[in-house]
Amino acid sequence: MAIHPTAIVDPKAQIAEDVEIGAYSIIGPHVSIGSGSWIGPHVVIEGHTSIGKNNRVFQFCSLGAIPQDLKYAGEPTRLEIGDNNTIREFCTFNTGTVQDGGVTRIGNDNWVMAYVHIAHDCQVGSHTILANNATLAGHVHIGDWVFLGGFTSVHQFVIVGEHAMTAFASAVAQDIPPYVTAHGNRAVPSGINAEGMKRRGFSPEQIRRVRNAYKTLYRQGLSYDEAKSAILTEAAEGHGELEPFVRFFGQSARGIIR
Repeated sequence: MAIHPTAIVDPKAQIAEDVEIGAYSIIGPHVSIGSGSWIGPHVVIEGHTSIGKNNRVFQFCSLGAIPQDLKYAGEPTRLEIGDNNTIREFCTFNTGTVQDGGVTRIGNDNWVMAYVHIAHDCQVGSHTILANNATLAGHVHIGDWVFLGGFTSVHQFVIVGEHAMTAFASAVAQDIPPYVTAHGNRAVPSGINAEGMKRRGFSPEQIRRVRNAYKTLYRQGLSYDEAKSAILTEAAEGHGELEPFVRFFGQSARGIIR
């Protein structure tokens, strides 16, 4: 291990042999860090925190601190971070609470920019981009391939569906369906993330079906239940690009942005 002599690493921490830890960083006793990971200077990693392989954590991050929740009473809740994530300067990720699943979880291949806050019990998928100062309140669920624009704020218990995207300074108070782009305070829908879909290899026909699903939700004057039923019926015909809607409808409880 390439541990700077000024770093403080608890002997009980489980650190892979090739992990690098920068100057003045502090690693607690219940922390595990997988191979190939790089921890920059002045990073604090505490609590019951596991970090996978090939992650990069830049200076002045705080990972695994206790939740900012008055109900928290010292329970050994967790923070779990997957593989191949980049976590830039001044990010704060908290552990979970027993009132939820007890785990805050970040998946793989995420690009997390400076000053991002991920609160207790959040579930962040894989291949996401969280731009500077994006803020997730407690219990937020972020699907795979989501892009949150800079200064986006997400209300507690909100779900952001797969492939969705928010514009700069969006304030998200209700759930965002998959593929939907949103903007404003409070955030409102503004079409689908067609460019993102193209970059990920979706065919024109798949993009057309997703656009039709958007129109069903927002342009045909249907009630939410009627629109949901119509989209689920089409998804049942085997169109894989509509499966994210199936997962979203099974979880969404706050109502969707309008």
